[in-house]
Amino acid sequence: MKYFPDKIPIFPLSGVIYFPKTNLPLNIFEERYVNLVNDVFNKDKLMGMIQSKRKEGEVFNVGCLGKISDFQELKDGKILINLKGITRFEVLTEIKSSKLYREFKVDYSKFGLDLNPTSQTINTKTLMKKAQTFLNKNGLLLNWNEFDKLEETQKVDTLAMIAPITNEEKQKLLESVSFEEKIKSLEDIISFYLHEVEFNNETLQ
Repeated sequence: MKYFPDKIPIFPLSGVIYFPKTNLPLNIFEERYVNLVNDVFNKDKLMGMIQSKRKEGEVFNVGCLGKISDFQELKDGKILINLKGITRFEVLTEIKSSKLYREFKVDYSKFGLDLNPTSQTINTKTLMKKAQTFLNKNGLLLNWNEFDKLEETQKVDTLAMIAPITNEEKQKLLESVSFEEKIKSLEDIISFYLHEVEFNNETLQ
């Protein structure tokens, strides 16, 4: 596995989940995270994103390491960046630091498939059909022509990011170790919502 630092700065943010090979645009304005972005941009450009829990200070166990691919500093001190997802990580422990932002010791070994995806052909046709119906029912537009140009893993992860499902459900998808497990979980989640919509429609008739 390619080497990544086992100690990384992390930006905890509720409701924001992203996956390897996907892009996450961020508007950084809080002082501690402006400091974080400036520090990593002048170093290796690597930082972690993780979803914070409802209880203040707590974070989930799994996040995603990203690399800053775009950086724009505005006149008012805010920073616009784009993070390119690389690999997921598991949080081991928080590191005591004098810095304004938080740093954690992390482990990547559980998610080796992020860097070496399976060469096995996996059928996502059923998932894509259900996802298109689900997104349409929720009024979400997607450029399917451009979407079809993505790798299969990127398609699934993009759907997981944009689908109108709960943060807990998205976190479950993020924590899925294998691609097959992630597809099955996403199919089950979408099927549940589609069934719920059908049930509600029948009840109203």
